[in-house]
Amino acid sequence: MEKFTTFSAIVAPLDRANVDTDAIIPKQFLKSIKRTGFGPNLFDEWRYEDVGQPDSDNSQRPLRKDFVLNQARYQGAKILLARENFGCGSSREHAPWALKDFGFDVIISPSFADIFFNNSFKNGILPIILDEKTVDDLFNETFETEGYELKINLAEQKIVKPNGDEIAFDVDSFRKHCLLNGLDDIGLTLEHAAEIEAFEANRKATKPWLY
Repeated sequence: MEKFTTFSAIVAPLDRANVDTDAIIPKQFLKSIKRTGFGPNLFDEWRYEDVGQPDSDNSQRPLRKDFVLNQARYQGAKILLARENFGCGSSREHAPWALKDFGFDVIISPSFADIFFNNSFKNGILPIILDEKTVDDLFNETFETEGYELKINLAEQKIVKPNGDEIAFDVDSFRKHCLLNGLDDIGLTLEHAAEIEAFEANRKATKPWLY
């Protein structure tokens, strides 16, 4: 997992509440356990006018021009602004995989479904919870200003708006450590590689019959 760094990026406003994981990545695309390749089918039913399949040529599919991610002003967005209860529904880890593969590193919402919230951290995405009034203000500013950008500083736990105003946010210290150091569950385990190897060597020496 890549280390999370401070960055500024365009914000894409998804003005819908209760976005479930089947909308994020529909069930027909869950046939792979790789973490990549899901971006083209993120929000598939909302992005395209037809029904996509795993073997569809997405470059030839008609786009819904009114959907936010298809609009020119939001191309290259790395921050997704959402309404309450984002990521509800099934616990599929493919949902954060698809968001990350599309290019999103941060999701801002008043609330998240618990399992999706946890899965996001484990896959290099920072989910930020802000109060509804602050999220409303961000939606209004994003709609009003083309190319609206926010600066995300995880180390200092703050969002910096274009006018310089700062918004503080909370994040669990352990999750923050993992993101800043690019540590997923495997990476955390490998931090103890020397101890694991020492244990295995000792076990093999004292209980050779197990081997």
